[in-house]
Amino acid sequence: DVQLVESGGGSVQAGASLRLSCAASQYIFGARCMAWFRQAPGKEREGVAAIDKSGSPTYTYSVSNRFTISKDNVKNTLYLDMNNLQPGDTAMYFCAARTFGCSTSESLYTYWGQGTQVTVS
Repeated sequence: DVQLVESGGGSVQAGASLRLSCAASQYIFGARCMAWFRQAPGKEREGVAAIDKSGSPTYTYSVSNRFTISKDNVKNTLYLDMNNLQPGDTAMYFCAARTFGCSTSESLYTYWGQGTQVTVS
């Protein structure tokens, strides 16, 4: 029973833009917090951006001026618009959801997608 499905990843050159999407079941989309995490090879998974039920976003410092998290409440879809991508952004990107408020700790998220790869050269 797949509940979160990411798409939109790809291989791009530095400076390019990508939009990631995460289609969610209605139940999951009603969670209080939805977030994007990423994991680069050999590194721990890190929180990138999160958005609470009211639509208020938070970002990790390294992406705060380049990435935008948003959601479409009609389509039950979470987005991550990524601009001016850099090689350091190369990672598998995951969307996640939790019933309670937003957190940077991945262990607190209940629902996870399978991930979409972003490679920047």
